[in-house]
Amino acid sequence: MEPKKQDIGGQAVIEGVMMRSKDHIVTAIRKNRKIIYKKDKLKKKSKFAQLFFIRGVVNLVEMLVIGIKTLNWSASQSVGEDEELSDWAIALTLIIAFLFGIGLFLLLPYLLTYLVGVKETQNPIWFNVIDGIIKVAILVLYVYFISKMKDIRRVFQYHGAEHKAVFCYEHNKKLTVENAKQYSTLHPRCGTAFMMIVIIIGIFLFSFIPFIVESFYPSITSLNWALKRLTLFTARILLLPIIAGLAYEALKFGAKHQDNLIFSSLTIPGLWIQKITTQKPSKQQLEVAIAALKKVLELENGTIRA
Repeated sequence: MEPKKQDIGGQAVIEGVMMRSKDHIVTAIRKNRKIIYKKDKLKKKSKFAQLFFIRGVVNLVEMLVIGIKTLNWSASQSVGEDEELSDWAIALTLIIAFLFGIGLFLLLPYLLTYLVGVKETQNPIWFNVIDGIIKVAILVLYVYFISKMKDIRRVFQYHGAEHKAVFCYEHNKKLTVENAKQYSTLHPRCGTAFMMIVIIIGIFLFSFIPFIVESFYPSITSLNWALKRLTLFTARILLLPIIAGLAYEALKFGAKHQDNLIFSSLTIPGLWIQKITTQKPSKQQLEVAIAALKKVLELENGTIRA
């Protein structure tokens, strides 16, 4: 009997790739011309954390933590150290990353939309369409400029290697460099696609905020301009977990039903941006991605121990 097909995800790190299966994580990097590994076992999730919609928020937080840990490990290996981040350091990094994301991708577009002259309470749909367009523009400009950095470009090449290796596995091909080379670097389940779906869903849900806030807090109309904006903007932040949960389910469904025009179209903007965030990998980079994938599959199928 062949092992059950696994849902594989991943992430590019410094000089390597992290691959994740249902219960395991393997990060492989090239160091001193050799491929070295870091293997971890995922904690068992409660039934509540696996519920539809809830699982999206839980997985997002989990992947952020895992991403920080694996990036730190790959960075420390590249400079000849082997340091683990403390829980406090991880929490602080997450808080800083969250505040940076809120400022760049939520607050800045929000303020720029007001400068355009559209009022949120009077034209909520049009306001959020413009806000969404500005978000996309900021995201594209951000990834474009960082892609010009030499180190980031190598990370983007490993990102492309990760996608090619996963595609090769999903198409039931033997995991070799030659087989993986033929596949695209653009994958519909990528985190970049997730960000685009968040923006699209946000345009719709944020349009209801003025109505919802006024329903629960009628006196908002008597507040001055600054307090009113602060209240409405805070509502956007509180709505983010709901948007993230919906975006996760839409991405997961769309990736498995590419024949469904509505859901598959949600992944298209993310695929466009992946033309920047993924680059054509070298043979050596593909070898690392394949090595990580093989190792995590061996762990998942029980052929080797963690």
